Amino acid sequence: MALPRLRTVAVVAGAALLTRRALRRRIARSPLWPMPALPEPVSGHSQRRATSIRRLLITERVPVAEGVVQLRLEGVQLPRWQPGAHLDLVLPSGLVRQYSLCGDPDDPGTYTVATRLVEDGRGGSREVHEQLQEGAEIEVRGPRNRFPLVEAEAYVFVAGGIGITPILPMLRSLAARGANWRLLYGGRSRGSMPFLDEIEKLGAEGGRVTVVTQDEAGHPDAAAALADIAPGTAVYCCGPEPLMAAVTAALPEGCTLHLERFSAASADGADSAAFEVELHRSGRTVQVAAGQSVLAAVREELPHVSYSCEQGFCGTCQQRVLEGEIDHRDELLTDDERGDSMLICVSRCRGGRLILDL
Repeated sequence: MALPRLRTVAVVAGAALLTRRALRRRIARSPLWPMPALPEPVSGHSQRRATSIRRLLITERVPVAEGVVQLRLEGVQLPRWQPGAHLDLVLPSGLVRQYSLCGDPDDPGTYTVATRLVEDGRGGSREVHEQLQEGAEIEVRGPRNRFPLVEAEAYVFVAGGIGITPILPMLRSLAARGANWRLLYGGRSRGSMPFLDEIEKLGAEGGRVTVVTQDEAGHPDAAAALADIAPGTAVYCCGPEPLMAAVTAALPEGCTLHLERFSAASADGADSAAFEVELHRSGRTVQVAAGQSVLAAVREELPHVSYSCEQGFCGTCQQRVLEGEIDHRDELLTDDERGDSMLICVSRCRGGRLILDL
């Protein structure tokens, strides 16, 4: 009697094992089983921009101009970077802000950033100025570089205020190798312009640096600065939007333009158009009002949706677009990614409707 009973137990156990294996395979194929399988959402999963988070020690905090503080961050075996790169700082409140690296790329244990206090900003710069002190630790991501220094026959740089930070390491590199460059540097006053003494020393020979202060001479003349440059010159600009617009308008033929923005680009008049967004996975439709971001409208229905910078820089809010024409306003996505995804914190719709994989 014992043998048939054992045989029955073995058969039942084997059937149960096969059933569990089949179920695991089914679930693996479709994470929403028994519903049809859907692709994984994009938000928060961009492998191209994924960088490890590390904690660095703030070893120095010094003012470098009126309203500008420089932080020296130290760690072990830090990833190398090239001029133009930036770092994501994860602030104590959880806000993530991007700041250009302005130190020495050849220093393997140190990152240096500088931040201007923006009184009417969104709170990130105030948090840096008031809460980040020497001896504290801070989480960082990166570095990443969307403003690289390219090879060119000659270089012209135009910087406004704190916009000098990504350009400074470029000037050091070009000066060290004897390249042909010049800089137009504008600011409210000499006291408000970070790193001014070092920059004037770098360009002392040959009159490479032109300094224009608003309190003495008004705004920099971008058209005059670019009027006589030769074809093949690489033009770099970082600063307020009006300055970059002036440089863009004055760019001569045969020259390349490289811009680094403080905030996402805008499209004239496009913010006045309202549209609707269908959330495909959730079965809901939201209305995006004129002047309202897609992110803000979506979060009223789906408050868990990930986001961070709200300026189109970090990629956290990237979402797959299933249908509709996208008005891209970000500074991050590649051409391939723009075909079927968008950053919903800044980008909008060129028509009346978008369908998101949310």
